Amino acid sequence: MAARNLPVIEPRHAPGPMTTPPALPPSARYFNRELSWLAFNRRVLEEACNPRHPLLERVRFLSISGSNLDEFVMVRVAGLKGQVRRGIEELSADGLTPGQQLAATGEEVDALVATQQAVWRDLQHALSGQDIAILGDQALDAECQAWLERHFREQIFPVITPQALDPAHPFPFVANQGLGLLFSLTRLSDGVEVTEMILLPATLPRFVRLAGAHREGGARYLTVEQVVCRFAPLIFPGFRIGPSGLFRILRDSDIEVEEEAEDLVRSFRSAIQRRRRGTVIRLELERGIDPDIEALLLDQLDVSEAAVARIDGLLGLNALAALVEEDRPDLRFEPFAPRLPERIREHDGDAFAAIRAKDIVVHHPYESFEVVVDFLKQAAIDPDVVAVKQTLYRAGKQSAVINALIQAAENGKSVTAVVELKARFDEEQNLMWASQLERAGVQVIYGFVDWKTHAKVSMVVRREGTVFRTYCHFGTGNYHPVTARIYTDLSFFTADPRMGRDAAQLFNFVTGYVEPGELNMLSVSPVDLRETLYARIDAEIANARDGRPSGIWAKMNALTDPDLIDRLYAASGAGVPIDLVVRSICCLRPGVPGLSETIRVRSIVGRFLEHSRIWAFAAGEPLPSPRAGVYISSADGMSRNLDRRVEHLVPIENETVHDQILDQVMQANLLDTEQSWALDADGRYTRVEPGERPFNVHRYFMTNPSLSGRGAAIDGGAGVPKLSLRRGGG
Repeated sequence: MAARNLPVIEPRHAPGPMTTPPALPPSARYFNRELSWLAFNRRVLEEACNPRHPLLERVRFLSISGSNLDEFVMVRVAGLKGQVRRGIEELSADGLTPGQQLAATGEEVDALVATQQAVWRDLQHALSGQDIAILGDQALDAECQAWLERHFREQIFPVITPQALDPAHPFPFVANQGLGLLFSLTRLSDGVEVTEMILLPATLPRFVRLAGAHREGGARYLTVEQVVCRFAPLIFPGFRIGPSGLFRILRDSDIEVEEEAEDLVRSFRSAIQRRRRGTVIRLELERGIDPDIEALLLDQLDVSEAAVARIDGLLGLNALAALVEEDRPDLRFEPFAPRLPERIREHDGDAFAAIRAKDIVVHHPYESFEVVVDFLKQAAIDPDVVAVKQTLYRAGKQSAVINALIQAAENGKSVTAVVELKARFDEEQNLMWASQLERAGVQVIYGFVDWKTHAKVSMVVRREGTVFRTYCHFGTGNYHPVTARIYTDLSFFTADPRMGRDAAQLFNFVTGYVEPGELNMLSVSPVDLRETLYARIDAEIANARDGRPSGIWAKMNALTDPDLIDRLYAASGAGVPIDLVVRSICCLRPGVPGLSETIRVRSIVGRFLEHSRIWAFAAGEPLPSPRAGVYISSADGMSRNLDRRVEHLVPIENETVHDQILDQVMQANLLDTEQSWALDADGRYTRVEPGERPFNVHRYFMTNPSLSGRGAAIDGGAGVPKLSLRRGGG
């Protein structure tokens, strides 16, 4: 598909803040974005130390922390290094140059890695106490040694390829996140010294589970690199085995596509290939590696000492996720089965009948994502459905959503799919889905070159008698079957004709670059989403000044946009109480005298990943109030979401859904005391004290009635504290 020029969009920004925040230096107004993200990953790591979690789940949190840090290095650190290399001196919101940020993040990354390894040592000890042993180089009994040798010969030896390093055999390419072993050898026949490398393919499991039980119900593991080293004499017969060393590399993994690309798909395929060979950003070495091996790696990989990390422990902690699959349900979270929404059951599974009767909100993962899949499956086989339109940002490897779209096209429906090629690390998967969809007859659109289409929208047009009715799904999360089981998100279904007309304009914007005209309900970035938020914040400022009740409650993944933060500071200056639940990055400084005294910020980290985006505004009346403005969104409070992505902000007018989101979801997040961290003005996150009546938001929604059913709100739940919403303006 040929890339087209972007339409000229003039964002409809509202006027400046009604109350000007005091003049403070940038460092006193904002937290650094990169350091705030690292603080979030430290909170994730803290969950690996949380004794309330089962042991294998703590191992899972450690693996997530490791995976998160890898991505941070491959994208954020790589970006800072690129700016330094190109001489870019643009300051961050808090007033730091790229070089200063690189130095600060480097120190914190090293400290975080050291803590991760210390946590891993503690977890290894705890696992051993539960008969799960991670072995080192200790001797094995004869039976186990014989099994391991057979396993090596049959499962590992045929896959690995030793390569000599000499003028005839240049240093091989090492893939991103690749692991390799270097061996110093001496040929016994003539005493010639040889250096050999073995790259450990990603197809090999990182951990080898030894046959037989350590004790009844126990397990023993070795890393694949340990197994290779144990059997090095079988790989290198006729050589004396000298020092060896394990290394791992991380490469620059961002993708850049030329704005004037003639063929967007071909350009992305080429960019993906370039990413595989990106600049080495970090070289990880096991501590104590032979100095000659280290010198060879630094020379051949062309990295400076500053890019080297010497790890006292396990390289690649993300691999620990495999250990969590050990068959020990006593050491994992109790299994949880999502509920089918009661409203859907009442209509015998007929999604269209249920939506026609009344708007529905579904709360994932507590309520099944299958309701979204079934909505599309029903559309695919319903003879009265004439058209289906769908955005796809991340769809996963096994996607029932893709299958439903293919079936709809094969059944003669008009099907349009907006596939986002720029979804980082999902580009290849999305290219594959796009190809399959096109072969089935789906009209595939790749959207804008510079802007990602991040909005989560499904639209089904159905012939009902002599009219056409449009059914819409708006989500805060991706159409991804795996993340839908572990991310908390909201799905909103409606047959409101105004929503249908707005959804059609949103799709026309992406597919035909037709800027939306006057929208009935939705706000869309980069057109007017920012303007809508500003207008609602300014209305709360006016309410507070006039002595009417005021308040802002919001939930998002990240808050980094300086202008939006300044708007919230202005509201605080007017006396508006503001409660924010920001899971990861937060650049806003709460509780600063004269700047943000009325703002509180929390972060929730627990069994599920908090992902839903919600905004609520008091609208001049005491809560609970049906007039309070409630919105769900696909957008976080980041400049990229507000200015460089296609996003939606959806107002919730249906009284039942409005109350479910405000009085249940938002309220429960603010009530949580078991998984919440409070942010202070100095950037420290402190665990919230559970108090006399601990409340766990995840446990509550796992054990209480469906949002979309006739279930009671939180204030009617047994043993659940009542939220006292702060009010301002008198």
